[in-house]
Amino acid sequence: MKEKIRIGCGAGFSGDRIEPAVILAERGALDYLVLECLAERTIGLAQKRKLQDAIKGYDPLLEKRISSLLPHLVKNKIRLITNMGAANPEEGAKKIIEIARKQGYTIKVAAVAGDDVLEKLSAEASKFPIIEDKTKTLADYEVISANAYLGVEGIVKALEAEAQIIITGRVSDPSLFLAPMIHEFAWASDNYDLMGKGSVIGHLLECAGHICGGYFADPLTKPIENMDTLGHPFADVFADGRAIISKVTGTGGEINLQTAKEQLLYEVINPYQYFTPDVIADFTSVHLEEIAKNQIAVSGGGGAVKPETYKVSVGYKAFYQGEGEISYSGPNALGRATLAGDILNKRIGHQFEDFRIDYIGVNSVFRKNSSLINAKAEHIQEVRVRAAGKVKTAEEAAIIGEEVEALYTNGPAAGGGVRKFVNEVIGIVSVLIDRKSIEATVKIFEA
Repeated sequence: MKEKIRIGCGAGFSGDRIEPAVILAERGALDYLVLECLAERTIGLAQKRKLQDAIKGYDPLLEKRISSLLPHLVKNKIRLITNMGAANPEEGAKKIIEIARKQGYTIKVAAVAGDDVLEKLSAEASKFPIIEDKTKTLADYEVISANAYLGVEGIVKALEAEAQIIITGRVSDPSLFLAPMIHEFAWASDNYDLMGKGSVIGHLLECAGHICGGYFADPLTKPIENMDTLGHPFADVFADGRAIISKVTGTGGEINLQTAKEQLLYEVINPYQYFTPDVIADFTSVHLEEIAKNQIAVSGGGGAVKPETYKVSVGYKAFYQGEGEISYSGPNALGRATLAGDILNKRIGHQFEDFRIDYIGVNSVFRKNSSLINAKAEHIQEVRVRAAGKVKTAEEAAIIGEEVEALYTNGPAAGGGVRKFVNEVIGIVSVLIDRKSIEATVKIFEA
């Protein structure tokens, strides 16, 4: 049994940069690298891709990430854990094997599944109330995906099977980090004090660049240097549940008490009871200490018995969104933009369930509360008009872009830079399912 392991986080969402993960694998002296690439809407969109092509549904950047990382993982004997399997972990594992063979490596890949519970829920949709709206059940939605937030069990099995790369579907974010702690330190999964401590560490790491100053940064109040080379974090985790979080020397950004505290409280509604599939963690006793530049010592935390249910993220067909944009600049830009908006409202505003006009740079974020609304119109030299609306079909949604494009010659004067979009929007709701009805499965692939 080891006394210390080093875990790095190379991605905090599906579209994250690849470079920081490569730096961690190359120079971070890691034992484990975690790529956390799923969110609620991400897996809904992945299921949508899988419906269109049965061998798709894994993360769209999987090939790029694995191709770049694999030489460093093999050379430095780093084990990779990632949820890039999204809606199709088995096909994701097969793709990794294909890449390994092309690069000439012999590896073992484990695909962890069992999170897809669409069939289970669809059979009794009316029995599952929606967490966000208790007046509705799943039967009220056109559901396309249902994925339970699994815990550590499948990943631990894969580690015991000596897999070098583990690719999962929907697994709770902290569980990706907690699993190697359980495996290496022989922690009992019903030791909820250690499960809580490990989940705290996982939660601090899971957003990658955030704790290194990324989302934290503000040039006036919270300046962070060298943001263009922002590093991603790693943690030296000890067998008693303590950790030291740091980053690779020479990378940009900063890890300090402020960045760590912001990440600790990120997405936490009740710090006394932070629900995960592995433990109901207590963050209130966590102690953070800045022990050196870019080094935060983490101790404390704990937890209570794990929940009897899994949360399930459900994707459904919500609506089609049509959009159109056009720019106006120069003298009386706001006046011409406002006229464009007025034309669009009169021509098509009544056709849509929800229709809005934004004047980007004037009121698109703060709406009527923006101080720019009250500024003298001549001081505003450029405005981009955005029209958007919700409808039931793609054909209806396309009308918005068509009407915005028609402004080119139908006025007002000097509009330019038209863009138009039609997008099928996947909505997300949540339900709970008895955890005893689900079991994580592990399938091994070898190159």
